Amino acid sequence: MNLLFIAWRNFRYRALSSFLTTLSLMLGVGLVVMVMAIYGIISEAFVRNAAVGYNLVVGPRGSALQLTLNSVYYLSQPIENLPYTEYMEFFPAEERAKMVREFGGDPKLGERDGVYAGFVGDGYAIPLALGDYFGEFRVVGTIPDFFEKLRHGPEVDQPFTFREGRALETYNEENQYFECVLGSRVAAQSGMKVGDVMNPTHGDPEGKGHGQGFTVVGILAPTGTPNDRAVFVNLEGFYLLEGHAKPIEDDAVITLPERDPDDTRPPLLMIPEREVTSILVRNGNIMHAPGMQNRINESGRAQAAAPIGEINKLMSVIVGPLLSALLVITLITCVVAAFGVLVAIYNSMNDRRRDIAVMRALGARRGSVTWVILFESLIIAIIGGAAGWLLAHVAIYSAGTFIEQQTGVQVGLFSVSQFEWLLLPFVLVLSLMAGIVPAMAAYRTDVGSNLSA
Repeated sequence: MNLLFIAWRNFRYRALSSFLTTLSLMLGVGLVVMVMAIYGIISEAFVRNAAVGYNLVVGPRGSALQLTLNSVYYLSQPIENLPYTEYMEFFPAEERAKMVREFGGDPKLGERDGVYAGFVGDGYAIPLALGDYFGEFRVVGTIPDFFEKLRHGPEVDQPFTFREGRALETYNEENQYFECVLGSRVAAQSGMKVGDVMNPTHGDPEGKGHGQGFTVVGILAPTGTPNDRAVFVNLEGFYLLEGHAKPIEDDAVITLPERDPDDTRPPLLMIPEREVTSILVRNGNIMHAPGMQNRINESGRAQAAAPIGEINKLMSVIVGPLLSALLVITLITCVVAAFGVLVAIYNSMNDRRRDIAVMRALGARRGSVTWVILFESLIIAIIGGAAGWLLAHVAIYSAGTFIEQQTGVQVGLFSVSQFEWLLLPFVLVLSLMAGIVPAMAAYRTDVGSNLSA
């Protein structure tokens, strides 16, 4: 009779014990697979969300990681703010002079190129103003270039698209400067649609509400980036909210903005009253990025952080070790389950000593009896490992919609993480090692004493 068939009959004969042992191994393997999958999802989400098209984030001096989390992921709190004049340093003299004419300020600002204008070239500098909330979501003051020039996706080549409506406009006669665009998650959770009015709160989700609301003019299609959970408002409207104007110093040199007497638009904040939280910068020539980063960091006024570099540090220093520790714990669970295999088979040896003696009396060799026990251990490992792997992938696939909404990572039923293919051989080796002790007990079974018992 085939040894594997005998092992299978032994497995079925002790159905309850075999089921419980296999179940413990299945749960251990399932836990390991899920931890590996979570590790892969988190790593991919952080990396792809840091690849956003721009190569530097400029903000107040302090923690570069906090600046990245705040400006790229809309997490943490702003360090401080930068004066608007620091944002102007990324533009040539012509554009700086236009800003002075439009907003008002020191005329000398328009007489020279910005310090970093030569580094930017054909790239862009997009300001962000943070500090307000809509429920749990961050309100981001920015300009229309945010939606026109930024890209997203694994290859950073996908433009923003709108599920409904349109992007922000510099000025709209109907809504003036008070327009906003909702990220896909914000729209889904709030139930708001185009035409509704969004009222932000100041400084905190439970803070004081601003009297002025913003009309929703667009809802972004899902991007799988932190932009899905943000509300974007016209930067000029953000400045006009109560408490957002910086006090003008007494000795400030100011030229009032040039205005047409027939202009019905509300007056905008002047340059000395403006601040930005951070600036998203892309160099026209990527080779200029290190030079500009060093120049900004040496200025003493601001700092420049490379988002991808900061996220890699976060993964290697904090997130990676935590997930590795969790993976070690789940692997220990597999080892404990393997000891369960050993105990279950070893405890059954007293019940089958006579069976083994009969097999030996009928001509079975010691090696054959040993392999029957090892095959039984392998059957438990194969069934438990395969069932645990499948169970974990079904669970992950069932949560696929939620995972994609939260991280932008698409998960298939058979999406395999980097080292997952090593798990089944590991479980088989563990089970073989666990089967050695009961197999040796079977090998040493005395035929005469057990037949006469």
